Amino acid sequence: MNNDLTDLLDQLRLTGMAAACTELLIRAERENWGHQQLLGQLLHEELRQRRERSVLYRLSQARIPWAWTLNTFPFDRQPSLSKTQIMTLAGLDFVRRGENIIFSGSTGTGKSGLAAGLLRQALISGLRGRFYSVQDLLDQLYSSLADRSTPKLLKTLCRYDLLVLDELGYLTLTQEQMNCFFKLMKERYEAGRPSIITTNLVFDQWYDILKPKDMVDALLDRLKHRCCLIHIDGDSLRTSAAV
Repeated sequence: MNNDLTDLLDQLRLTGMAAACTELLIRAERENWGHQQLLGQLLHEELRQRRERSVLYRLSQARIPWAWTLNTFPFDRQPSLSKTQIMTLAGLDFVRRGENIIFSGSTGTGKSGLAAGLLRQALISGLRGRFYSVQDLLDQLYSSLADRSTPKLLKTLCRYDLLVLDELGYLTLTQEQMNCFFKLMKERYEAGRPSIITTNLVFDQWYDILKPKDMVDALLDRLKHRCCLIHIDGDSLRTSAAV
């Protein structure tokens, strides 16, 4: 009978209930559960497994290139960085406020690790997000121009609750790529969707890689309107153990 019930649950794709069925039936008999309590426990297991699968799916779709978390970040090796501030950001109120985060600092100071950690926290909390290197994103936007899929791609990018744009630095960009990037940031701003940007450039240096000046002015105005700027002034973490 137990096997028949498990098979039925599998056919109905109630895999959480199926996995826990035998154990819960034994426990129900041992502890003299009523039908309502047994059903409640089975439904709880189904819900728990679905939530776990949902988190794993969001993590896989986000394409975070490293398994870094905020719990593994070596805050003691970056004394200029406030752990309290970062862990407050991990509460994700900045996402609800549509507030951007910009991590700036020299190469290797942990900017990407912090961005990845905050994105991971958002995904675990039920939000949708994506991690991109800026160059990869710009290349993808440029490729979309060929088959005229840019509007569809921008719509997808604007639906993410949180977008990480990693390594905004000295890039070689076409005018088309810059136009697509400006349009993406404008639409995310208007939709109240925040982004996390990591860069080794100060704002004045953005004009060296992005043109024209009036569009860069508009971009920075939107970014700074709702923005948490965190500058990391420290040594490279790559000199010893990785983040």
